[in-house]
Amino acid sequence: MQEADEFWEALAVPEGDDFRWDNQSTYLLRPPFLDDVTGEARNISSYRLENDRPLLILGDDITTDHISPGSAIPAKSAAGQYLLSLGVPENRFSSYIGRRGNHNVMMRGTFANIRIRNLMVPGTEGGITRHLPSGDTCTIHEAAARYRAEGIPQIVIAGRNYGNGSSRDWAAKGTRILGVQCVVADSFERIHRSNLVGMGVLPLQTTDGHTAETLGLTGDETFDIVFEKGLAPKARGYLRISSADARPSREIQLLCRLETAREAEIYAAGGILPYAMNEMISLTGN
Repeated sequence: MQEADEFWEALAVPEGDDFRWDNQSTYLLRPPFLDDVTGEARNISSYRLENDRPLLILGDDITTDHISPGSAIPAKSAAGQYLLSLGVPENRFSSYIGRRGNHNVMMRGTFANIRIRNLMVPGTEGGITRHLPSGDTCTIHEAAARYRAEGIPQIVIAGRNYGNGSSRDWAAKGTRILGVQCVVADSFERIHRSNLVGMGVLPLQTTDGHTAETLGLTGDETFDIVFEKGLAPKARGYLRISSADARPSREIQLLCRLETAREAEIYAAGGILPYAMNEMISLTGN
């Protein structure tokens, strides 16, 4: 016990009131959730998200572990390759849960479960997708980075019970950091829906029984999301589907799954952290 006390007492304590982030750490980095806070909320009185590309098209019963696995990090995965590039040996990778303080690992692990099935890449399992319109098959992380660089909005399309299982916060955090703006699903697990709103990702629910299978979606389509009267609890809008060929566009009805006026305010702010920061800015004037 005395040796333990001496160890802790010998540790150097940084001066100052602010935590000093170590940019060389592979376990704990400053996350980007407040990087774009301006103190102003976005206008959601009318909402249009046009020419969207699907990052994934998923079936029913996608769990939070499919979205953000907690398993050991495979060396061939995007997260594993990132750690290897930093000189971390494979036997020191730990797990996604162990690395959850490093957003660079966790965003590479989002949708990287080895058993997830993306309908855009039939007959495969794991965190891969197709980047469109190039058609390149690549990791989820690479496709998302390319869409962000190209300024193309990203959405996720899923079936019933999206986000069921444990309320793993990184399932929503990773979705946000990848750049996904909306999740369109047949239904949502209650806590994950709330977590998506808290991270500034818009949950939208289909209402007319259509699924990716019945619509024949391949991922080559582009999508427009339109809520002409704005985003509010129970607001109605539509998803316009435009095929890559000359077929006419189709529309399916959507329900906005912002459940309360406060959730609409949180979403407009960009999530719960910017919302809280904006409140502090308004109170202090700084």
